[in-house]
Order: sequence, then C-alpha cells, then structure tokens
Amino acid sequence: MHYVTSGQGEAVLLIHGLFGNLDNLKNLSRVLEKQHQVIRVDVPNHGLSEHWDNMDYPQLANAMIALLDDLHIKQVHVVGHSMGGKIAMAMALLHPERVISLVVADIAPVAYSPKHQTVFAGLTSLVLDSATTRQSALTHLMDAGIDEPTSQFLLKNLQRTDSGFEWKMNLPGLIHSYNNIIGWDLPLNNDSHFNKPTLFLRGGDSNYITAAYRDDIMRQFPHAIAKTLNGTGHWLHAQKPEIFNRIVSEFIEQNQG
Repeated sequence: MHYVTSGQGEAVLLIHGLFGNLDNLKNLSRVLEKQHQVIRVDVPNHGLSEHWDNMDYPQLANAMIALLDDLHIKQVHVVGHSMGGKIAMAMALLHPERVISLVVADIAPVAYSPKHQTVFAGLTSLVLDSATTRQSALTHLMDAGIDEPTSQFLLKNLQRTDSGFEWKMNLPGLIHSYNNIIGWDLPLNNDSHFNKPTLFLRGGDSNYITAAYRDDIMRQFPHAIAKTLNGTGHWLHAQKPEIFNRIVSEFIEQNQG
C-alpha cells in the first residue's frame, strides 16, 4: 500500500474517502506533523496503491493493521473521512488494541443507499483516447450531471499515458465493490463496540450523519462525542479546513495514549 510519513511523535493515520488519495488530508497532516508522526495512505484501488478486484471493510482494516506492523507502530490515532471513516471505524471495532482514539468525518457506522450512480455513469462513459483533454473530460462529466467541484475532484485521478490518459484508481474494482463500500458488514456481534475516545464530525449541510443514526453510533461507539461544522457539506475538511484541523488536533492532543 502506498503511503507517506512525516513528523515525529505519537502516530496518527489519515484515511481518505472514495475516489480520493493521500493528498486529500494533507492540510490536516501539516498541522499534526508538528507534534506527531503522520501516515497518509492511498487506500487500495486508489492513488498509487495496489488494485483489488474486491474490497470490503474487514480487508481494508486488516491492510491498515499490516501497514502499521510494517512500520513497527503498535498504536495509532486514526482519522478517516467518508469511506475512510468507515475503514477507521472497522479498524477500531476489529482491532481496538491498536487504536488510541478515533475521528470520523461525516459518515456513520451504517449501510447507505446508493449515492454515486451518476458519478459512475459519467466516469464509465468517458472515452480516454488520444483526443481526450482534461477540458473535454471536465465537460463530459459536467454534461453527465456531475457538479463542477466534484468533476474537478474526480479528474485528479487522471494520469497521462503515451496515448492520452488513464485512471489511477481501479474503476472496475470500485464498481464491483460498491455495495461493500456503502454497506456496513463486519464480522461482529451485537455487543461489539469501541470503548475509547471517539469524535464524529459532521457537515451541517450534509445528510451523511443524521439523528436517525444516533443509536447505531452510540451502540458501537459508546464514548462518542459529535460536533457539527455549520456551513459545510460532506467535504467539511476542505470547506472549513482551519476549524476542522483545529478540532481534530485538539481532540488528539486531549487523548494521547
């Protein structure tokens, strides 16, 4: 798995969301690395990491633990956004002895209904050949009904080849694994929970964490606290980075191992 590390001190693992890469939380990393060793990863099927035909949260959590083992890190604070938040929660529930504290950005430990059909349709119908340009790709995605900020974010996955462009991410693998990604299927019993400090951060304008999910959150994370960043949607870390970074860094400082 591709990763970068920076800084020294108690370790913090940062995990990005669907279609992202390790640069998504780079802004937060710059704040945390003053006091901590920070590890940013490309989740499998993203960025420069290996491509898997099938991915699910137990596999992804185990991959993160294997990386910690390779780095000789016994315990870590984990911060995850969206899909990365689900990976972080899976780590905490399946390997609680390895996680000091947990920060989950705008996602709940529940199964969601599909939200990305338009995105997948736009991506799969985009022809990548010698005539493709970044501008033509942007126009195509926007014509497919994807808003401009999301289209620009998706196009960060394009890389040049001798004959045009290709996707860095494993698009077929993500499509094949999509039900696992929006799902929440862990080998747990009803009493399984993470009994350590946990912070849920939600965007005030986002519908990813709602009151309907409160019981699911508290059952699995009984020590969870929640904060809302008003004026932000699902991309809260990018929309209000200074507030987001301050809240996360203060939480980690308060909960050092």
